[in-house]
This record gives sequence, structure tokens and C-alpha cells, in this order.
Amino acid sequence: MGANMARRLKDCGYQVAAVYDAVSSVADGLAAELGATSAKTLAEVTAAADVIFTVVTDDAAQLGVFAEQGDSLLVEAKGRTFVNCATITPATHVEVERRAKAAGAASIEACMASSIPQARNGTLYLMCGGDEGVFGRVKPVLEQLSSALRHIGVTGQAAQVKALVNMVMNINTAALAEGLGLGAALGLDLDMLREVFAQTGANSQVLKTDGEDMQNRDHDCYFSAAHAAKDSTIAWTLGAQAGLSLPLAAATKLQFDRMVALDLGALDKSGVAELTFKGRHG
Repeated sequence: MGANMARRLKDCGYQVAAVYDAVSSVADGLAAELGATSAKTLAEVTAAADVIFTVVTDDAAQLGVFAEQGDSLLVEAKGRTFVNCATITPATHVEVERRAKAAGAASIEACMASSIPQARNGTLYLMCGGDEGVFGRVKPVLEQLSSALRHIGVTGQAAQVKALVNMVMNINTAALAEGLGLGAALGLDLDMLREVFAQTGANSQVLKTDGEDMQNRDHDCYFSAAHAAKDSTIAWTLGAQAGLSLPLAAATKLQFDRMVALDLGALDKSGVAELTFKGRHG
């Protein structure tokens, strides 16, 4: 995602000054493509740019790049603005904002509800949280990445909304896998079944993106099952903290947790169908 966002910004006339990746060869290749510096430390990224985008895997990685000691994006970060795009817990976004402010910098969350092609084409759905003044300063850049940009509220609230988006998406994905799996077990024509689903209350965005892939066992990764497990956990935890029982979210979390346990976490989320179709991995 981050690489395609960088490519998009380069196409729009922005200078991509530096790129960094935990796997240095990945950063080297992208830097050569974009005419940027392949930073060997996080501090080099901050030194090179006024606006820094982060796209990481989880809370630990986000807090790691914003470490309060050692190599960190916060080294001499005064005046810089950080745009953090990972799907992580709201509390971590709030903590990153606190650390950035302490270093004289600003941060904003820009949660993405889209996938790899949208990142390349500048059509991401971006939900932002944080200070409105900071949002206003980076809005021109974000508009080049997004076809639907909105400011949700204070820091943490965009992450809450993103967690709910992914919770519902993941529930729909697991439900569709069960529907198609049962249809296959009953001997129904799945092309016909998907067409009927599309014309009835069984329709969903997931049916459009994942239905055929589930049927054909095409699980090339756009949004991994491991990420679905992580995001389902974030949403389930928010529910528990709010004192709510979310049985569908809990069951969906268990399905994606099971995929990770079976070493299927690198498959696309559509791979949850492998647990429901007879004769497959499940």
C-alpha cells in the first residue's frame, strides 16, 4: 500500500524524498524507481521530508517507528507532520499523537478503507482523525490519494470507524464463505447462486470482490487473513471495552484466527472459504 501511495504522489508532481522499509531491498527498489533516497534509518526519513506517511502492520510496529529512544521518526522531528495510515487500535493513534507533540511535531490518522489498486490510482477512501488544523494542512496531499476524503473527528475516532468497517466486512466475508460452501455441498451451481445472491438481500460488496475468488480458490492477497484476524480482534476488543456482546464479531475473529493457526494467514481474506467448502483445507 505504501509503495503505491508513493508512486501516486510522484505521478502527481510531489517529490518523494525518502523511503524506508524494514526489508532494505524493498526500499532500495522503490527508491530507485522514484528517484528517492533509500533511508537506512528512520531518522533519515524525518530529516528528508516535511510530511511523512507511515503504513505499518500493527500496534507494535507503529509504536516502534515512533519510539521515544533510539532510531525513530521522532528524532529532530520539530515542525514535521506524520500521516499514519495503518489499521491499529485507537489508543495507539492517541499515543503516537502524544509522542509527536512532545517532539514538536504533529500527527494525523488517515485510515484506508480500500485496497492496493485504489492506492495506485488515487481513489482510496480515507477516514481521518486528529486536529482540524493539521488535517487542513495535509488535505491537498490527501486529496491526491483519495476519491472520498473525510475528517471523522479527534484522534482515535477514525480508527474506531475503520475498526467497525473491517468488523462488518470480515463478518460478511465469513458469512459469504459459509453460504457458498453450503451451496457447493448441496450440489448447487455456484455461478447461479452468486447471481441470485447479487439480486437479493444476500448481496454485499464482499460478494462482488470475493465471491468468484472463493468459488475458484483464487486467494491472491489484497487483504490478508492475518490482517482480518488482527482487525477483528481490534473491533471485538472495542466491543468488550464498551460492555457489548458481539457474537458475530467473536465468531468471525475465531475463523480468521484459525486460518492463522493453520498457516493460511498469508492468503487473501477470501481464503476463509477454505474452512467451509467440503474437501478443502478445513
